[in-house]
Amino acid sequence: MKAKPRFPWPALRQLDGDPLGTGAAVQSHKTQAWTARTTDAKVVKSVCPFCAVGCGQKIFVKDERIIQIEGDEESPISRGRLCPKGAATRALTQSPLREYRVKYRRPYGTAWEELPLDRAMDMIADRVIKTRRETWVADHEGKPVNHVAGIASLGGATLDNEENYLMKKLYCALGIVQVENQARL
Repeated sequence: MKAKPRFPWPALRQLDGDPLGTGAAVQSHKTQAWTARTTDAKVVKSVCPFCAVGCGQKIFVKDERIIQIEGDEESPISRGRLCPKGAATRALTQSPLREYRVKYRRPYGTAWEELPLDRAMDMIADRVIKTRRETWVADHEGKPVNHVAGIASLGGATLDNEENYLMKKLYCALGIVQVENQARL
């Protein structure tokens, strides 16, 4: 522990070698004993998953759980900075509000019900096939132009680059041309 300051009041301690009040002058005996929660955590370097910028992240892990995420100062792209989404990456994986089950609300329904994943995937596939069949676009001569007018996609900010890449490939293969993502700041 550090030695006791000569003066008990912060204003007087500033006169004792800390004129800007950014060091020892603003520390009490109690705050001198504090340690950061990341002191004995393992640091894993990563890249933010939210957009194509690729900001560097330092992920602090203790007892197999993420305890803190910060920008990586060594990253030439972000130089230690993160946007609000990148700084909130921990909540994406560990939020107590995160859903792990498929929820479905029937048309005109007022309550959510849980569905098995296989049933939900079958329902989605059936609707995509039906909509493609009904909205396949033809030119003025009746020839197909290989795209669908009845399906569009608006991606969300919690999708990472790899998910967006695979979804774009799927949509192009299905003939969907209205593809957008709101992940931009």
